[in-house]
Formats: sequence, C-alpha cells, structure tokens
Amino acid sequence: MSWGGGFQHALIEYARNVLNLAEADHAETNPEAALPLIAPLACSLVESSDDIILQPGSRIAAIYGKSEISEKYHCSFGLNPRYTPLFDESGLRITGFDKSGEARVFDLAGHPFYMGTLFQPERSAFNDVAHPLIMAYMQAVLAHTQVSGHVI
Repeated sequence: MSWGGGFQHALIEYARNVLNLAEADHAETNPEAALPLIAPLACSLVESSDDIILQPGSRIAAIYGKSEISEKYHCSFGLNPRYTPLFDESGLRITGFDKSGEARVFDLAGHPFYMGTLFQPERSAFNDVAHPLIMAYMQAVLAHTQVSGHVI
C-alpha cells in the first residue's frame, strides 16, 4: 500500500517495469521528462481535503462501504490524466477520482492488497482516528500470516 509520493512513484515503477514505458517520469524532479506520467495537479492539494468518487465494485469502495469519501492531502502532483487509460488496460485500475475526473486511487487486480492513494490516510492520526484503509491493510496482513504460517 502506498500513498502520496508512494502513489506517484508506484505508478512510475509500474509504467516502467510492466507497461515498458522506460521514459515514464515525475515532472517535479524532471520537468523536461519525455513522458511526464506524474504532472502538476490542476489544483494544489497541499493541506486540503477533497471529495473522491470510488468505482463501484472496487476494493476501496468495499473497504469504505460507500461510493464517495472525503480525504486529506498534502501534494501538488498526480497522475497525468493523459495516461490514465494505459493503466486501466493493464490490470492496474484507477478506482477513485476527484469530481473533475483526476485519479486519486489505484489498485492492482489479483493482488491481495496492492493499492495506492494520492491522499494520505495516516493524516487521520492527527485526529486520533483509525483510518479504514490502514485497518483493512492490517487485517490483510493478519489474514496473510494465518494462511502462510509466518509470524509477525
């Protein structure tokens, strides 16, 4: 599971290593990138909250038990909307969007818990709240250890 900068870099690595897009890069660290997969957001989300529409039937919608959520951010870069279709065709689906259609959540079909969010679930700790994604991740880890016999 990754969020914020992890969301961005997980998409870059997936694009490079699975989609064979070797030039996929981050516009913040490489403004001259030939393939700016991660680009400035239409509107900065530094220290702000925003609504996210979750895809029906997605893992994240099941975790939240609803189709729309509001989350906290601290970022100014996200998936360049021009490249969203590349992911959907590959098994890594964009499963959460803001109201203007920009990607906010992804998950990888067939993986026990490979997902990323542009928002930052850990920010819920500032309000002493156990975030649903962090709780779901912990449950997935416990389920995996019971099946695999590994001890945490």
